[in-house]
Amino acid sequence: MAKTIEEINQKIKDGTAVVLNAEEIIDYVEEKGVKAAAEKVDVVTTATFSPMCSSGAFINFGHSDPPIRIQKAWLNDVPAYAGLAAVDVYIGASEQSESEGINYGGAHVMEDLISGKAVRLRAISRGTDCYPRKELETFITKDTINQAYLYNPRNAYQNYEVATNSSNRTLYTYMGKLLPRLGNATFATSGQLSPLLNDPFYRTIGIGTRIFLGGAQGYVSWAGTQHNPHMERLPNGTTVGGAGTIAVTGNLKEMSNRYIRAAIFQKYGVSMFVGIGIPIPVIDEEMVEFLKVRDEDIQVEIIDYSVQRRNKPSYGKVNYGQLRSGKIKINNKIVQTGPISSYARAIEIAELLKEWIMSGKFYLARKVQSLPSEDEYRSLEILSREEL
Repeated sequence: MAKTIEEINQKIKDGTAVVLNAEEIIDYVEEKGVKAAAEKVDVVTTATFSPMCSSGAFINFGHSDPPIRIQKAWLNDVPAYAGLAAVDVYIGASEQSESEGINYGGAHVMEDLISGKAVRLRAISRGTDCYPRKELETFITKDTINQAYLYNPRNAYQNYEVATNSSNRTLYTYMGKLLPRLGNATFATSGQLSPLLNDPFYRTIGIGTRIFLGGAQGYVSWAGTQHNPHMERLPNGTTVGGAGTIAVTGNLKEMSNRYIRAAIFQKYGVSMFVGIGIPIPVIDEEMVEFLKVRDEDIQVEIIDYSVQRRNKPSYGKVNYGQLRSGKIKINNKIVQTGPISSYARAIEIAELLKEWIMSGKFYLARKVQSLPSEDEYRSLEILSREEL
């Protein structure tokens, strides 16, 4: 019999909810069966901890005396976008310091704020009658500013490709260092723990879903940029390509630098590891069929990053079980694999979210609007000059 979000929340309130993480549900279903899992288990926690470049934060500093309408701003010498209002800015995770370049960026600023460190604010303005100040230089902390909240336009890709390199030179990419002549292959996402792979048709994950974000409670605020569910799917519903993404938001002041970490990709740029955990309500047997997915059931394409075109050649597909074994075969060559995301930290997040739910600190939120589905969406790609 189907369960509602309200019924599950009542169980959480009563302290009777049965919660498993996405790894545990696999063995539970194998031992007890789908029907028993649907009846007994109420929530399955999923998680990922991976670099997510399309992340950033809105910050409101509060007004100076005399007041200023900021037109250009820097936080620890990292440019922030100030075209919003008098003292609002948005800082992107991948923005680089004007003095330190790749060694420090927007992600480091956010991690410093979360850690309670002082961050230097420098701002300039042309001055107006109501905002006469033209320059401002001070230090801020998360306790002295009005608001600081994470707003990430594209997080938690449903799936992602494996990156490799057939050329004769080393490549430095957002998928890490790729050695020449198929010397290695890197992959992202947490596979069987990944949120959107456990709810492949977005039955329960949508706008308004309450989530774990960076160590605090947050929300899915919209479909993520480049959300494209119209991609190849296996019979179990999982996508082979990136497919779905989500935009997320949460209070930066409440987050932990264990789950928001700045990252530097050698000779590429700055990124930010973001910890996301999403609880999936076990509403019926169909949901269990999706939740029992294993690494071996999820496939991903191997892409050659040495071809600098939008449509890169593929070396076929592998599953996450093969990737996590440490070796795969490409063109009859044994190639070492390595993740750029942390499965161990994802398990930690799934377990922490599980504890929050079981202790009554976290309740499920019904989505207020579904993410665009496969039938509703077609991706629009930027055309090259030759194609226009």
